[in-house]
Amino acid sequence: MDISSGDSDSDISESEMGEYEDKSYEKLKKGKYPIMVSDETYTCPYCPQKNKQTYRYKDLLQHASGVGNSSSSKRKPQVKANHLALAKYLQIDLVPVVSSSKPKTQEDPPSGCECDHDEKIVWPWTGIVVNIPTRRSEDGRSVGESGSKLRDELIGRGFNPVRVHPLWNFRGHSGTAAVEFRKGWPGLHNALSFEKAYEADHHGKKDWSANDDVKNGLYAWVARADDYNASGIIGEYLRKIGDLKTISELMEEEARKQDRLVSNLTDIIETKNKHIKEMEAICYETSKSLEVLMGEKENLLQAYNEEIKKIQLSAREHFQKISSDHEKLKSQLETHKQELELRGAELEKREALNETERKRLAEELEENAFQNSALQLAALEQKRADEKVMKLAEDQKRQKEELHNKIIQLEKKLDQKQALELEIEQLRGSLNVIKHMGDSDDIEVLNKMEASLKELREKEGELEDLEALNQTLIVKERKSNDELQEARKELINGLKEISGRGNIGVKRMGELDGKPFLEALKRKYNEELAEERATELCSLWEEYLRDPDWLPFKRIKLEGKEEEYKEVINDEDEKLRDLKDEMGNEVYKSVTSAITEINEYNPSGRYITSELWNYGEGRKASLKEGIKFLLETWKSAKRKHR
Repeated sequence: MDISSGDSDSDISESEMGEYEDKSYEKLKKGKYPIMVSDETYTCPYCPQKNKQTYRYKDLLQHASGVGNSSSSKRKPQVKANHLALAKYLQIDLVPVVSSSKPKTQEDPPSGCECDHDEKIVWPWTGIVVNIPTRRSEDGRSVGESGSKLRDELIGRGFNPVRVHPLWNFRGHSGTAAVEFRKGWPGLHNALSFEKAYEADHHGKKDWSANDDVKNGLYAWVARADDYNASGIIGEYLRKIGDLKTISELMEEEARKQDRLVSNLTDIIETKNKHIKEMEAICYETSKSLEVLMGEKENLLQAYNEEIKKIQLSAREHFQKISSDHEKLKSQLETHKQELELRGAELEKREALNETERKRLAEELEENAFQNSALQLAALEQKRADEKVMKLAEDQKRQKEELHNKIIQLEKKLDQKQALELEIEQLRGSLNVIKHMGDSDDIEVLNKMEASLKELREKEGELEDLEALNQTLIVKERKSNDELQEARKELINGLKEISGRGNIGVKRMGELDGKPFLEALKRKYNEELAEERATELCSLWEEYLRDPDWLPFKRIKLEGKEEEYKEVINDEDEKLRDLKDEMGNEVYKSVTSAITEINEYNPSGRYITSELWNYGEGRKASLKEGIKFLLETWKSAKRKHR
């Protein structure tokens, strides 16, 4: 309501400011000009509409005092008088209302309450208004002002009622009304302020009950026990909507509610604490179990590493032994070669005196040269055999440990056999020379050689038996491997037909995942177009994956290993680089994962293969794991049928 330019009074002089201030103050007390916007905000009724703003109580009081006491000549006396009246109203009449808006606890009544705590008051807090003006309508019934208008007037005066109920009887408007205040201590404070305000104007309950002939204006008070028990329309209404309670009873009720709430909250907290302790115990047990499992894992890993080290050490020692044996054989051949050369030199020194002796010596020299040639060929064959043995040893490194040891023993005996045969041939050549020389010591050596030859023949028989046994073991191993592969294929086919998915299942190696394509294209197109484009792109990249000429790999050398290499994805491949730039990292990972699986499991055919897979650990599953999973699935299904 803007009264800055529309007041009925004309401009006044400085000497008339006091009288005008009193008039404005009376208007404010009667609630003619609304001041309160809410419980905590207020407005100045004398400022222009365009400058309207809300204030807190202290700010509005400072504003009214500042304008009223201003010495500026630009301020009109009328404006100053109005603001001085506003400051007076705020300091005298509005202070109790403002204090009621301060936060209070639920257990204590407001500090400004002067009523008797044992006095019975109607609850919810209710005020009684009487002597409301009425008039006769055309039908003969009494009518009066609406309750909402009276409520707005009371709100403007700072009493903040919830609603006002005019009381009607068979004659119409009774000229009385019930004022309903908010429940709680702030509502009581507003009700008592309402009562005191009317008592201050001599329009309270005592004034209404006085035997004066003329009663002008409204009379009001707070409903108590005598009003509640009255026989008239007021008593009937109060008994209908409320009860009589003392402030002490309400405080006790509030205390009981508070205690009940505290008790309930305490029970909830105890339950929560108990639950927390149970969860802590579960977490402790779980962590202990995890520590035990980690310890077992570490022990297994340590045992595995030690076993690998033992196998590697054994293989290294075996290769060193083979090399040492071959070096010894080479040394023996060199020694025999030198002996033959010495013998040839001695024969050349011996010159026969007659032609027969010279011919015999020539024949011996020719035979000796032949023996040297045979010895050189034998040394060359020995070198080739050495190379074959080393290559064979490297191949045997990848075979099973049991067959590996047996085959090495057979190779060792074979080398010994070849060495002995070569030595026998060399000694036989020496024997021919000795026979012509007639040396008795050499004949004794020949006899020993014959005995060794006999022993060698026996060992050759044993070697043939071992070779036959080795061949039988190899055939059995191949047959077992074939059976295991057939069993693995049947297990894969069986798991394909089982619905659901556990840790063990069948994975299609090299299959392209289309979800990343769809997610990437949804960011560019709508859902329908994105699905169509994703299908096209997946088909295109599946063609790329089946192309044997596309090899996006590069070989890198493994650290710590001289001649071992590993194939990895070539990040500089043009197709992959363009795909990553255009579609993002997730699509790139999907394609590289598929091509890596194809290169590992079917590099020649370039088509998708099924493999037994451990989804829990992200690796190829063993046949034992697959059979165990199949048995557990069968047992679970059997229990369900029961």
